[in-house]
Parts: sequence; structure tokens; C-alpha cells
Amino acid sequence: MKRGFEVVKRFSKSDIMLPTRATKKAAGYDFYAAEDFLVPSIWKLNFLKVIWNIKKLRTTEDIDYEQASKTIKPLLVPTGIKAYMQADEFLMLANRSSNPLKRNLLLPNGIGVVDADYYENEANDGEIFFQLVNYGVRDVLIKKNERIGQGIFLPFLIADDEKKPLSNRTGGFGSSGK
Repeated sequence: MKRGFEVVKRFSKSDIMLPTRATKKAAGYDFYAAEDFLVPSIWKLNFLKVIWNIKKLRTTEDIDYEQASKTIKPLLVPTGIKAYMQADEFLMLANRSSNPLKRNLLLPNGIGVVDADYYENEANDGEIFFQLVNYGVRDVLIKKNERIGQGIFLPFLIADDEKKPLSNRTGGFGSSGK
């Protein structure tokens, strides 16, 4: 098996959709939400309080900044999917072109990179998540099996004089480079 998708263990008994290409010449595989997921608007709670204080030249306390930061933190939308691939490949995660235009949803990291050794890691079985931020004024409810992003398998190159990494992946999301 060269590359493909599987359902992770925690969703093995759920009706999870494997990623699909919409057309014959599509590069990206559409990923679907594994469950209903609410992405709240960033324009809520203490985020507005900080903006208001800045505008009015009022003092803003550290606690206000901390609470505002929690409000605008990206959320991880589960897909219930893991990807397997060759050692010299990665899966690039990208936003759907309609998400910012129609739903005010952004991938705050621009793209996501899923390495080959993320597959079946002990921390989360290699489950792929899409980071999303809702910059709209209303909350967005993503329904189960709605398209949330796309993934594209790509090869990568390494430098000739690279010092070979000695470590193996020891965790799940965001664990490489620790």
C-alpha cells in the first residue's frame, strides 16, 4: 500500500467518510467533519473588551489579554481519518476555497503538514484535525460529514548534507521537533 486513508480507532463504529476527490483532475481530497462541531466567532467575550479598551485608550489588564487569547484560539475539528504514505511523502492540509468566502473560516497556520510517521502514533492513532478560526460575527456549526478542508499528497526532498535526525515521533498533534 503506497498511500491512502483509514478511519481511526475511536471512530471505528461511526459512519465516517473517507476523503474523496470531487473531480477526475482534482489534486485535493476533500476531508469531512467526523462529528457536529461548533466554531465560535472570535468577536465574542473578552476579545471585544480588549479591542474596546484599546480604542478608548483605557487600561487593559493581563487577565483581559489572557481571556481574549483563549477566545481567539484555533479549534481542532476532528476528521476521524488517518493517512498512510511513503517515507518521502507528506500530506498537505489546505482550506477549502469556499470556507473564507461563504463561512468566514480560516486555517490560521495557512497549511498543515502531516508527516508519514504521524500515522498510527500512540497519542491519537494518527487522527488528522483541521485547525479553524471563525472570523465572522456569528458562530458556525459544522455538521457531521460536511467538507471542511482538503489534503494533497506530495513528495519532498532533503538536503545533501543534512545531519540525519535520530529521534522518532513520540506523540500526536504538534509533536515533531520537541
